[in-house]
Amino acid sequence: MSWNEQQGSEDKNIQQELLKNGNLPKHIAMIMDGNGRWAVKQNLNRIAGHREGIETVRDIVKACSQLGIKYLTLYAFSIENWKRPTSEVGGLMRLLEFYLRRELKELNENKVKMFSIGKVSSLPKSVQKLLHRAIDTTKDNDGLTLTLALSYSGRWDIVRAVQMLSLDVRRGKISPEDINEEFFAGYLQTNPLPDPDFVIRTSGEMRLSNFLLWENAYSEFYITEKYWPEFRRNELYKALAEFQHRERRFGKTSEQITNKEIEDQNTYLKRILNAINMS
Repeated sequence: MSWNEQQGSEDKNIQQELLKNGNLPKHIAMIMDGNGRWAVKQNLNRIAGHREGIETVRDIVKACSQLGIKYLTLYAFSIENWKRPTSEVGGLMRLLEFYLRRELKELNENKVKMFSIGKVSSLPKSVQKLLHRAIDTTKDNDGLTLTLALSYSGRWDIVRAVQMLSLDVRRGKISPEDINEEFFAGYLQTNPLPDPDFVIRTSGEMRLSNFLLWENAYSEFYITEKYWPEFRRNELYKALAEFQHRERRFGKTSEQITNKEIEDQNTYLKRILNAINMS
């Protein structure tokens, strides 16, 4: 089922406005936070929040694909999340398994390429099997690259990279003089991906939570008070319009931006927000 064929005219118009302005991020990384708190506010259990969060994942993946975003990385489960109650962790693993089973056919039909980062060996065997199957099935697709960060930690990946690099030095494969930033990045699990241009975090928390610590050195950040289950495509559009607004300097300093450019930026933001509110 083609996602473009499912799209309504109003949504297409908003996306066309964003595309017309250009300068969309090549790689969006998202810290999906607030499922549990959203559920508590709805008088539901935390797993119900995670279940609703999957619906947000589906919508955001579709919207990014329709917009031609090349890379989307979702912080789905951190190494630290293993410390949560066993019942919640088990529910999360079952939901992940459900997502991989249900969505693979549609993701593949829409040319999405699956990828994962993290200590995947820590996941249940059934989840590992489905994840490897999804990655293998979609490996030749040339649309959106959807990366799931599972049992992931930025510090863990950096330490892992140092260990691997140290072994190669000990074996005489490389010399310490060979090591620079680009060379080191080649040992990270994110090596096949460009660094994120734009990092979005839901639920209003102002921290990275051990997510892509090396890769986010020059990323733009966007924090929203919305919980992840509330962050559907219209919220993404607002974030993207803000990203485009920030990038209107085109290499100039703040002092060099003319009043006309500032007016154009503000007019564009108002136009996007009005279109979203009317949809």
